[in-house]
Amino acid sequence: MRAEIRLAAPKDAREIAEVHVASWRWAYRGIVADAALEGLSVDAREEMWRSWFDSKEARASLFVAMERGSVVGFAGGGEARGADATPDTAEVRTIYLLEAAAGNGTGRALLAALTDGLRAHGYERATLWVLEGNERTLRFYEAAGWHPDGGREGYEIGGTIYPVVRYTTDL
Repeated sequence: MRAEIRLAAPKDAREIAEVHVASWRWAYRGIVADAALEGLSVDAREEMWRSWFDSKEARASLFVAMERGSVVGFAGGGEARGADATPDTAEVRTIYLLEAAAGNGTGRALLAALTDGLRAHGYERATLWVLEGNERTLRFYEAAGWHPDGGREGYEIGGTIYPVVRYTTDL
């Protein structure tokens, strides 16, 4: 089944949170400590997403992938963060899928919708951060034309710092 991609709405916050937690648990297993993954809270993620909708940045976008009336994935982004960010650079901040929706084109469709949305907001290039060792995701972005730009940082998850690498592309 081909997923329908649409702009997310506040009513989607709970389902986005459910996908967010479920996707972390399958996609980051073996990369992030099990205790951190099991400690994720759908309620906390729902509150985070409700707050996002309440204070949405002017140049941000969030899309959901729908199958049979349910959210199976989402992708969002906005202005790039960081000391070297420029006003014409966006950041893909989230792209997550239920495991059953992975590998069927839903991720590519979400990424395409998001990059189109960011381009419509006037951005000319985009960055994103990926956990080092997340080979499936690295292959996904490289197949879509993204490339590492040498940026590296640490990202805290459950009290542990994990290395992340930055990828970029022109929009």
